[in-house]
Amino acid sequence: MRISDLLRNKGAAVATVSPETNVTELLERLAEHNVGALVVVDDEGGIVGIVSERDVVRRLNERGPQLLDGSVAAIMTKMVASCTPEDSVDQLSVLMTERRIRHVPVVVEGRLAGIVSIGDVVKTRMEQLEKSQEQLEAYISQG
Repeated sequence: MRISDLLRNKGAAVATVSPETNVTELLERLAEHNVGALVVVDDEGGIVGIVSERDVVRRLNERGPQLLDGSVAAIMTKMVASCTPEDSVDQLSVLMTERRIRHVPVVVEGRLAGIVSIGDVVKTRMEQLEKSQEQLEAYISQG
């Protein structure tokens, strides 16, 4: 299965934030969209980073509550791993495991086209396993 298939089922909407956004507003947006990470984009819509709940918690522990008034740019991950719609879900699963990341933006011609979370990958894998099981059961019951 390809990332494009996953996005077709899930949808391609992506919540984003600018680097200048303060961390308190970031937390509000994460809660509003019920997501664990937001892609950080510049004024032209180019990806400049990604920021997750984990980034906030770790930096809050290091810097204290004044972090909440700081900008997303100060805590975001700048080296963003990405994938394309043509990549396979299996390839993405390997990338997520090796890099220990949970959210990967999908990029087409340098532009943000979606985002895939580890939950999306697990859900897709579970659906594939269930389908395989049903096919095997049908094959066996046919004799």
